Amino acid sequence: MNKQRARSTSKPAKPLRTHGLSHLSLAVRDPERSLKFYTTVFGVKEYYRDADSIQVLGPGRKDVLAFEKDHILAGKGGGLTHFGFRLTKPGDIDTAVALVQLAGGKVLSRGEFTPDSPYAFILDPDGYEIEIWYE
Repeated sequence: MNKQRARSTSKPAKPLRTHGLSHLSLAVRDPERSLKFYTTVFGVKEYYRDADSIQVLGPGRKDVLAFEKDHILAGKGGGLTHFGFRLTKPGDIDTAVALVQLAGGKVLSRGEFTPDSPYAFILDPDGYEIEIWYE
């Protein structure tokens, strides 16, 4: 028995138009500690707080990070290997690394993907891996 599939004559749907990835929500042990780290390193600004979370804006115009108090899931990626922040100038990598260390983070590695394309992989205080790079 031969089965034939009906051909669709409709046009493929267009992808959704969005502003891009809008936010990350991180399980953290201490939202206040996370606020201090991300403020020191990335210049985020607090805009919402409740008993168990703090949300911040920045560094990009539409970026939102949420720090959700959760001692069990804090630092566990659940499949997320890392997230990144792109520098506006390659020379800022030294400042970024110094700020990470000042704020209590750890530098895992640093180098250049190509000449004038520096990077650093770091850990925040909860153990989330962050890539800071320029391209």
